[in-house]
Amino acid sequence: MPVSSPPFAPGGSLNALGLMSGTSLDGVDAALIRTDGISVTAHGPALTLPYPAHIRQNLRQLLDRAPTLTPDNAALRAAEHALTLVHVQAVQRLRELAPDWAVDVVGFHGQTILHQPGRTWQIGDAACLSALTDLPVVHDFRSADVAAGGEGAPLVPLYHAALLRDRPHPVAALNIGGVANLTLLTRDGRILACDTGPGNALLDDWAYQHTGIPCDTNGQLARKGTADPALVDRLLAHPFFHKPAPKSLDRMSFHSALAQIGALSAADGAATLTAFTVQSIARTPLPEQPREWFVCGGGRHNPALMAALAQALPGTLYPAEQLGWNGDALEAECFGFLAVRSLAGLPLSLPTTTGVPSPQTGGRLTCVSMTPWARRLWPDAHTNSPPPPHSD
Repeated sequence: MPVSSPPFAPGGSLNALGLMSGTSLDGVDAALIRTDGISVTAHGPALTLPYPAHIRQNLRQLLDRAPTLTPDNAALRAAEHALTLVHVQAVQRLRELAPDWAVDVVGFHGQTILHQPGRTWQIGDAACLSALTDLPVVHDFRSADVAAGGEGAPLVPLYHAALLRDRPHPVAALNIGGVANLTLLTRDGRILACDTGPGNALLDDWAYQHTGIPCDTNGQLARKGTADPALVDRLLAHPFFHKPAPKSLDRMSFHSALAQIGALSAADGAATLTAFTVQSIARTPLPEQPREWFVCGGGRHNPALMAALAQALPGTLYPAEQLGWNGDALEAECFGFLAVRSLAGLPLSLPTTTGVPSPQTGGRLTCVSMTPWARRLWPDAHTNSPPPPHSD
């Protein structure tokens, strides 16, 4: 159920701490913003807390098993508890970095382990997070959209639109995480969005298989190789690319591509997967061609990918930092932004971003702690010690 406004300053700005663990499985991003859910008035510090190798490995194994798992599976619950504690640590460290930011609410995305038509599954213990941080937590951002008939993704477009509203239109934001997605703001003010295809996930898995390193660092492997155009065209024949937008993907949607390129050398395979990501973005049908593209997510750190995109896309390609954004923190900021929108009952998704029939709010509020709100309601009261940790 959508949550109602908090018992203070309806429509006012809040300090929101957003948390994101993306499909690249590299760790937890945490970021602070001040927002009323419509505009952003301040950006605070941000950080990334990498997952330890064993947590990343366990999560990666869950992705293969997710379609057949039940919520009470022991390995799933252990992984959920471990990743929640990393999120707790990220919140604590960020608050230490920003002692002057009194956090009002946490936006907790959780870790997606499955995303299919009609079903989306993020794991993470919001009650535990709330108890151990002494903060209210908004979570479960996607399920209301799916229940209403939407794709449940992407959810970042409304945040992109808030940040890009003063740029000349048409303009696009391109997020390259494990999956890639884009947001287009048209001349007449529409917000259009979809997942475009694979982002870094296939290349990360390929690099790990062949080098033991969980990504193609600086595009070095791809730069040594040559893409196979015939294989790229074969990969682009996937039915996903013939579906109209809005549309969304699971991280594992194209995992069979690794077998299809299995005969290639490590370098040629990396080059081919890089070209696959580039062409899946470049061939996404758009009603207007953006003048500018602003790229966020881990993919913008790959010079081989960025150079190929600059050649393939119309308009000018920039990293997110061109606008003063923190491209590594943008999705974490987004879920802080969406947490405040959820509290205000504002939409998190639109028919043109997820295919939901009408603008859809969402998110659930878990308050093992109400401390920030109690302080606003009773500023002269002394708050007692935080509640004891939640136990299952």
